[in-house]
Amino acid sequence: MNILIAEDDAALRLMLHSLLSAWGYNVTSACDGEEAWKILCEPEHPHLAVLDWMMPGIEGPEIVRRLRKRDPQNPYYSIIITSRSNKDSAARALNSGADDFIGKPFDADELRARVAVGYRMNCLQKALSDHIQDLRNTLNRVKQLEGIIPICMYCKKIRDDHNDWNQLEQYITDHSEALFSHGICPHCAEEQMEIIQNLK
Repeated sequence: MNILIAEDDAALRLMLHSLLSAWGYNVTSACDGEEAWKILCEPEHPHLAVLDWMMPGIEGPEIVRRLRKRDPQNPYYSIIITSRSNKDSAARALNSGADDFIGKPFDADELRARVAVGYRMNCLQKALSDHIQDLRNTLNRVKQLEGIIPICMYCKKIRDDHNDWNQLEQYITDHSEALFSHGICPHCAEEQMEIIQNLK
């Protein structure tokens, strides 16, 4: 899991980097809000961010608001960290869209627990997002076989969207994940045997 730390206090930023690295996370650090936002706009950006409230450039809550507005469906988990530890500050941080809030000075065990929650939430959101995409793909495949399909009443070929006539099994193969194995039914087997007998 990649985590972004955005903190303008160099000593605290180094401490956070050391702690999170020791806990097994890949850490990217930013010294202000502008740099943090630039990192979060990159294609392969972290999906878990520990953001200082008050930073030069862009403050933590504003970064969170931008993330939610830019891509509300994308799973982010953000923790606002600040010396403002009163209830009003916590409410403002959470109302901005942040997922969690921790005051300074913080306890390392508490931070570790809160980051672990963020990690689990990201994993669940990613799994849910992948599952939803799989369902959409399945629904799209099902929809391809809906509606009125033109079929020849004699040879049973099907006309596709390009006005080409295809064998039934070819059409279904092209529009679904079905596979065919060929055999012969008892009725056709009997007819073929009669034909063979008549040829003798």
